[in-house]
Amino acid sequence: MKFNPFIAFFVFVLLPQQKFVQVVADLDSDKQALLEFANGVPHVKKLNWNLATPVCTSWVGITCNTNGTDVIAVRLPGVGLYGTIPSNTIGKLKALKVLSLRSNNINGSLPSDIPSIPSLQCLFLQHNNLSSKFPVTFSPRLRIVDFSYNSISGTIPNVDLPSVKVLNFSYNNLSGSIPSSFKRFPSSFIGNPLLCGSEPLKPCSKSVVSPSPSPSTDFPSPKTGSQNQHATSKNKLGVGSIIAIVVGGLAFVFLLLAVIFISCLKRKHSGSNGMLKSKISQNDKPNDFGSGVQEAEKNKLFFFEGCSYNFDLEDLLKASAEVLGKGSYGTTYKAALEEGTQVVVKRLKEVAVGKKEFEQQMEVVNRVSRHPNVVPLRAYYYSKDEKLLVYNYMPAGSLFALLHGNRTSDRTPLDWDTRMKIALGTARGIANIHTEGGGKFTHGNIKSSNVLLSDELEACVSDVGLTPLMNAPLTTSRIVGYRAPEVIETRKITQKSDVYSFGVLLLEMLTAKAPLQPSGQDDVVDLPRWVRSVVREEWTAEVFDVELLRFQTFQEEMVQMLQIALTCVAKTPDLRPTMDEAIRMIEDVRQSESKNRTSSEAESNIQTP
Repeated sequence: MKFNPFIAFFVFVLLPQQKFVQVVADLDSDKQALLEFANGVPHVKKLNWNLATPVCTSWVGITCNTNGTDVIAVRLPGVGLYGTIPSNTIGKLKALKVLSLRSNNINGSLPSDIPSIPSLQCLFLQHNNLSSKFPVTFSPRLRIVDFSYNSISGTIPNVDLPSVKVLNFSYNNLSGSIPSSFKRFPSSFIGNPLLCGSEPLKPCSKSVVSPSPSPSTDFPSPKTGSQNQHATSKNKLGVGSIIAIVVGGLAFVFLLLAVIFISCLKRKHSGSNGMLKSKISQNDKPNDFGSGVQEAEKNKLFFFEGCSYNFDLEDLLKASAEVLGKGSYGTTYKAALEEGTQVVVKRLKEVAVGKKEFEQQMEVVNRVSRHPNVVPLRAYYYSKDEKLLVYNYMPAGSLFALLHGNRTSDRTPLDWDTRMKIALGTARGIANIHTEGGGKFTHGNIKSSNVLLSDELEACVSDVGLTPLMNAPLTTSRIVGYRAPEVIETRKITQKSDVYSFGVLLLEMLTAKAPLQPSGQDDVVDLPRWVRSVVREEWTAEVFDVELLRFQTFQEEMVQMLQIALTCVAKTPDLRPTMDEAIRMIEDVRQSESKNRTSSEAESNIQTP
């Protein structure tokens, strides 16, 4: 076959040029669609999208495919988007796989061309104010759909979503019954009061249709009709009577509400200022607390050496007290004594050991709690019916409250430096616990509510050394979320299971999510499993707490901490690090980031000649 120069010119010159022109045209089309979206939706944070910069490498929140030919992901969580999304903008991104606009203030109707993008696999629109109807058309490739915490209204159409694995329409304004195609996602629709279906939703009531009355051939005589009219007119109430009844009824309701309100105020006032003795009696036992304190031991509150407190048991029982919470090991109270001293008193429940073993364990706890990242045990009381522990009061509360408490727009977010400080302090506290008993001591109940914070937000681990004293294993849902797989099976706690719990706590700090996550189906997914699934699909940006997204300079450090956390929650205990190794890894992340910041500051201070 002879060489044909025209064919060669077409194959090696014209054809590549045509492909290049097509690639440029596709990317330009995506760029134009994104600019129309940015111009149509106001945003608080500047996106820095413009025609002069390359969309695949310079535009915030944009990811292209490996060839740089199409936009495949738009991730703009928590950037302050507000207003309505115009149609023919995002919906024109024909290769889009991931769209994340969560935690903004987008309102109005969602254009139908967005959920129906043929290539779309993940749609994250939770925590906005969308008020459209339930979408009718979805991409056949969708695997994750999250519209939770919006204002989606109306009934749910019977749409088939065979590829969807996670679906969440909770906390909207949907109504009617769940269609058969969505019954495999029963917990995906909680928080819709007008919606009914299988549990956890309320059951749908069968509407009873009243039969129509049979037509009658008997007509009343004129006399009968006039008698009925006369009787009806006699039974009618005058306008004045109706007004009097309504006013009287409203007055009664108002008086009843006032009585209830005053009663609640009195109860709240007495509840916050009651004596510790009576508070314990009210909250835990029907009998008086004094019956649990032996007369011969009235003043035998044992203080550890170095404690500066100067009160006895009777002073403690007379203290003004309030319940701080009921935990795994008992009820915790804040007690304010007459001289102004504030302490925390934990009343233990289901203690399974005798006095001698209890006292020996308290000596061990005292030694361990001398570390600055462990809550110090100051005193204890033991009798047959009562076991009390006295700790320092930590005014800043717990890490759990800081992460999951008031998350309204006016709260001060927990910044990255503070989270790293708390993580490192917690790790050092646990590592110190592990050095006790010849390096065999464990904690056994590590969770965010057991990490207390000082005024300077220094982390201190609490509930140290209490697990061996307890009679029953911990099985509450909050505890199970921190439990290592081998502990759930064998109920045997080790230092490596403590490391697993610490890893869950790190994930909780990074994501601000609870240790157990609803999957959108019948089961509940633990936090490590959820994070692994997100990271495996290369949606790492979806993992982090939206409050962390404002700290753009720490993204690399966040990813490194995520890797440390996932190492700690390895399914096989031998693959987990020790707590000392975890500390070194966290310190390396901090030091590396500190050097990078110092280098950047030095470069910025160099003046050009």
